[in-house]
Formats: sequence, C-alpha cells, structure tokens
Amino acid sequence: MLSYRHAFHAGNHADVLKHLVLVQLTRYLAQKDKPFWYIDTHAGAGIYALDTGYALKLGEYKEGIGRLWGRNDLPAALAGYVDLVRRVNPDRRLLAYPGSPYFALWTLREQDRLRLFELHTKDARLLQESFQDAGKQVIIEPTDGFAGLKALLPPPPRRAVVLIDPAYEDKHDYERVFHALKESLVRFPAGTYALWYPQLTRLDAHELPQRLKRLPAKSWLHVALRVREPAKDSFGMHGSGMFILNPPWTLHATLAEVMPYLVEVLGLDASAGFTLEQQED
Repeated sequence: MLSYRHAFHAGNHADVLKHLVLVQLTRYLAQKDKPFWYIDTHAGAGIYALDTGYALKLGEYKEGIGRLWGRNDLPAALAGYVDLVRRVNPDRRLLAYPGSPYFALWTLREQDRLRLFELHTKDARLLQESFQDAGKQVIIEPTDGFAGLKALLPPPPRRAVVLIDPAYEDKHDYERVFHALKESLVRFPAGTYALWYPQLTRLDAHELPQRLKRLPAKSWLHVALRVREPAKDSFGMHGSGMFILNPPWTLHATLAEVMPYLVEVLGLDASAGFTLEQQED
C-alpha cells in the first residue's frame, strides 16, 4: 500500500515531473483566446510548508525541487516551473511548495476557470482557505473527484485540462482512473487529460500505462522518471509517470530536452532513467 497524502511528499521528484507537465499543458491551451477550464480531481490542500509539519518529517523535497532550486543551468521549461515555485518563496529560501491548483491558477487567464475537488476533509478546508480571495474563477467542492469530473463533462467552453492524481492507497484506484478516463473520452473526447501514477513493484502500477494506451484517444504521450532501483522490500516509489491523452504537439520535444537533465540531477543510483513515448494523431 502506498501512503501518498500530498503534504508528506510535497516537492519530491514526482511533484517535479507532474507540475512540469501541468505547466506545459495549461500554457499551451492559454495560447488561444478562447477560455478553458482546469479540472483537478484530487486538488490537495493548496500549498505546503516545507520547514514544518508533514513535509519536514520525510524531507522528500530535498531530492526533488531542492536539487533544482539553486541551479543556473536549468532547461527553459524547468526554469519556468521553478520560477513559479519562487512565487511562494519570495526571499529565495525554499520554505513552501505550491500544489497543482496554484500552478494552474498562475498560468491561466482571467477568462479561464478552475474546478477543484478534494475529498479529504482537512485538506478541503485548507484549500478553501487558500483560495478564499480568488472569486468566481475558482470553485472548490469537498467531494469525490471522480464523481465530480463525470458531472462536469463536457465543460461549457469545450476546452479543458483535467488532472487526475489520486493517492493510490486503495488498489481500486487503478481501476477507477482507467474507467474515469474511458468515460471521460466518451463525454468529452477533445479534452486534454493528464494522469499521474506511481512507479511501484506492484503489478497494478506496472500494467497501468499499457492499459491506458488502449483507450480510444486520438493521441497520447507517456513520460516517466525513475530515480532509483526498486527497493528490495518493495516499499515506496522508485519513480512516477504522467500519461497524457490528447497532448499538445509541442510536449514531446520539450520533454525530450528536459528528461535527460532530470535523470542526471534527480537520479539517486545507476538505475535512474526515463521513458518518453507517444502515439500521434
């Protein structure tokens, strides 16, 4: 079982990959004047302290965003991502890390909207407090994100980025994400869907990308970052991946530049590496 409540792992290698990809997706859709929605099925608490509480207990950010923080050789896409993290660290000291909703908010325009779901009671309350001054642009619902997503599709502007990143604490999450994407493609086939998943020794995690490739999307992109050899006791993540349905055509080239750099900087042993593959329309 994987315990992946956002706060414990804020800013780790998985967050680096997830949020790097997310920023590329929202910025791409924002290039056109027409509005779009950002929908987050598992939005978390919004922002996380790195010097106290859960994140400090494990200190995983030190092997994620911490390794990028002081570097001056970042590829352009990574530099843009790190610049966004600096928004919550104005004195250049790495003390806080923003969750996915903030990366989305900072890359959207006034005409775009955020629809955020968070089932965990405490995190939902913290999320609402974080965005209490955001006005009508942000709507937060303390409910199940899978059910919420189904009710929203298709969105009124007919343009959307959907992020799905459950904790995978329940083995049924692997089935839920697959069926959520399958149903979403029926309701809204033109949407851009980004699914995060952990790399674990368990069979469900290993088989998930292959199952996703069989979904009836016009195109897909799969990127994964492995930072270490799988643990002999099978505990914990050795990497993570993002599977994107209907990705921007520019995304593959961006990641082809960035992923070797991330392996070099975030890799922990000789087993570090990456996967980057796609099926084009």
